[in-house]
Amino acid sequence: MTPTQDGLITLTDPRSPVAEAYRTLRTNLYFSSLDKPIRTLVVTSAAPEEGKSTTLANLAVTIAQGGRRTILADCDLRRPSLHEIFGVSNAHGLTTMMVEASALAQPPLVATGVDNLWLLPSGPLPPNPAELLGSNRMDEVIAALKAQAEMVLFDAPPVIAVTDAAVLASKVDAVLLVVSAGRTRREHVQRARALLDRAGIRLIGAVLTNAPLDSALGGYYR
Repeated sequence: MTPTQDGLITLTDPRSPVAEAYRTLRTNLYFSSLDKPIRTLVVTSAAPEEGKSTTLANLAVTIAQGGRRTILADCDLRRPSLHEIFGVSNAHGLTTMMVEASALAQPPLVATGVDNLWLLPSGPLPPNPAELLGSNRMDEVIAALKAQAEMVLFDAPPVIAVTDAAVLASKVDAVLLVVSAGRTRREHVQRARALLDRAGIRLIGAVLTNAPLDSALGGYYR
């Protein structure tokens, strides 16, 4: 299977300033984790439609291209999109691991067409996303994925829209917040950070998307 062209600029135009900015983000993450290694990372946003899934997909590509075995897991159990970005089926995935012992032992990972990168789609959508993500079974899922990869990246719903992201973030090493220039409201970012802080979650930083290409740090920057 091959990824779709839409959104994956790290594959369609790897020499572009935007693709280079994703590689810079990858490097910054490595430096940020020297003292506290990051093997599990949630990427989320304050509010919907801020580009978190596209940002995460491109970051995952650059990490895999850097030689690290990477799993990208779609934990947005309300509006999953990673299977569309990579052009794969969503019939099985994270929720399958929640209910089938065999899937927990052998995660239904899907090849993405990118070396070192596998996708765990969301699978069929459940009626109770927050409860699933906060369950002991989710701890087992995370452990199973860590056993198969050097880096596990999780896509989560927006922080202030639902509790899912904060619940999941409490189980991983760190969180990266996506902020969209000209779209994200300042008070939404402040509220998202406050929610994460109150939960004792490690916010490793933020990524600004939708910035002008002629800005000093490029189209996306950390």
